[in-house]
Amino acid sequence: MDINTIKEKMIQHKYYLIVIAVLIIIIIIMLIALLNKEESSFINPYEVEVSPNDNFLFLGDSITEYYSLEEYYDNLPVVNSGIAGNKTTDILNDMKNRIYQYNPTKVFLLIGTNDLDSSEDDIIDTTFDNIKKIIEEIKENRSEATIYVESIYPVNNIIENSVIGNRTNEKIQDLNEKLSNYCDDENCKYINLYDDLVDEDGVLKEQYTEDGLHLNSLGYVVITRELLPYLNE
Repeated sequence: MDINTIKEKMIQHKYYLIVIAVLIIIIIIMLIALLNKEESSFINPYEVEVSPNDNFLFLGDSITEYYSLEEYYDNLPVVNSGIAGNKTTDILNDMKNRIYQYNPTKVFLLIGTNDLDSSEDDIIDTTFDNIKKIIEEIKENRSEATIYVESIYPVNNIIENSVIGNRTNEKIQDLNEKLSNYCDDENCKYINLYDDLVDEDGVLKEQYTEDGLHLNSLGYVVITRELLPYLNE
């Protein structure tokens, strides 16, 4: 074998090694991307049965508005009636447009965190009374609707760029306890999502939020897993 042939084979061998190395790198990148996607995605394990008249209404503030319902509840009759900055009084003052016009068969109510961004001494009781009024008016005007009251979500004041203001988890827990007791006695169902979102330090898990108040995609995956079974009731 002459020297030129040897050189050509060495060049070919080097080329093959480069191609193999590039393929390995591409495979590694694809595996990393796939793993990251799986951590933040959600596979619906439920075959939710719906009727032609079903409307599943999600009612609340920015936490609801930013909830991409079409992504998490694909092909289900979901309606997003969340508006950023809303307090309980905002919903009470606009019940027709926010609720009644949709004729919901299920209502998932998450409201109150913006009310608690207050230093008023009686804000917990005031917020609780307003939530009761919302529930009572829904029952009066849309009696066929099943009402689910979500616990107020925890907040995190430890992370950088936290926007929780005057909200505290102590106030949130006090309000959640009142809501839980009320729903035990009234015709509504309380869903405890607080415990699914809180960490060992008693604050909203850092991996579920960017600003200490609102959920990121992973946080919404967590609550979707908890809420989906209620759509099948």
